Amino acid sequence: MLRANHFEDNDNDISDDEDAVASSSQPTNNNPTGINQYKDCPNAKDAHIEQLIRAYDRQGICNRELVSEMLLVQHGYTMSPRTVSRCRKLFGLMGSGATTRALSAEEVSQLVLDQMAKDPTSQRGPKTVKEGILFDTGKHVKRSTICSTMKIYDPQGSIIREPGAKKVRRGVLTALGLHHEWSGDGHDKLTEIGFPIWGMKDKWSAQWLGLWVVPNNRLKASIAYLYLSLIKKHGGMPIQTSTDCGSETTEVFGFANALREMFSPNIDINALPAHRFLKSIHNITIERGWLCFRLQFGDNVKVFWDAGTALYVDSNPEHYHLAQWLWSKLIQAELDLLVAKFNTHVIRKDKKKLLPSGVSPNVAMVLPHKYGGEQCLQPVDIKVVDKLMETIGSETLEFVTSAYADYAQSVYASLHIG
Repeated sequence: MLRANHFEDNDNDISDDEDAVASSSQPTNNNPTGINQYKDCPNAKDAHIEQLIRAYDRQGICNRELVSEMLLVQHGYTMSPRTVSRCRKLFGLMGSGATTRALSAEEVSQLVLDQMAKDPTSQRGPKTVKEGILFDTGKHVKRSTICSTMKIYDPQGSIIREPGAKKVRRGVLTALGLHHEWSGDGHDKLTEIGFPIWGMKDKWSAQWLGLWVVPNNRLKASIAYLYLSLIKKHGGMPIQTSTDCGSETTEVFGFANALREMFSPNIDINALPAHRFLKSIHNITIERGWLCFRLQFGDNVKVFWDAGTALYVDSNPEHYHLAQWLWSKLIQAELDLLVAKFNTHVIRKDKKKLLPSGVSPNVAMVLPHKYGGEQCLQPVDIKVVDKLMETIGSETLEFVTSAYADYAQSVYASLHIG
């Protein structure tokens, strides 16, 4: 009897153990609802997906969570961060550490030297060079490696850049969100060689909306045309624009007020003006941007221009017209590249800053909600904008006549350069 009871106890023990083993061997259901949030994930072999992920990588957007969000918001693709990582690996995309290890010392040096050759004034630091290499070649190179290479080939560069120089005290900028305010201004450092610049930035995101080389950045018609072209490009206007007090911005003032009253009558023009005239020192949004522009571009253009002055006679009409046609095209092409670089540059994280930081302007523009911003773009009838642009005309933006431009372009094409 005792023996029988003993076996009964053992049988019970074995049964309990089997149940425990069985329960532990069963897979855990982490998704009891059975709903796959990534069921609409596109195929990694989709050429468009590869194109998009490579484009993000080229902009320095490599974080898998961020790429996942960008794909959803910009293109409507649902892709998990883990799948993004798999795709990056499938496409052969590597971070800076792996890329630097895969390159020879000579290849890294050449990449750095190619960027330094574009900066004869030595104003671009290692971070800017790193971004330049990525933008031009798609290669992520470690910043520390770039820094050591630059010290070898340009030991005085860091001294020239004066990293410890005293900075001007800045005020605090505020804005509701993207397209709340556009800030415009002219840049005259290249006016002495005949190529003034006009630019406009979005205040909240710090995104450069455009940089243009123009024959004269003091002409009302030119500035108004560029302003309207931005409205057409974005499909709407900001709540407010701000410029300095120059007479060339009076037409912008008029168009901003007229379009706001016509298409956004719900916003009180007196409580929130459609346009603000500011002193240059108070037009902070774009004035801050001109320093980086001058250091990375303006000073270098002047150096390259001066290198050919011995061959150029501005009193010779043939020299003058050819230089106007060729250099305006070259400068505009470089400005377009510079805008793309500025807008992919990650702004240093600043906890005291009320506007986005620790993120690039392009990312802030796509994901404003993530950084506490609102979409403030005011819808406008683009047909009205088209008529206004047609009335103004783009002639004041041309450096040479259309006939000369066509002739010069045909000659240039016959040379098979590039």
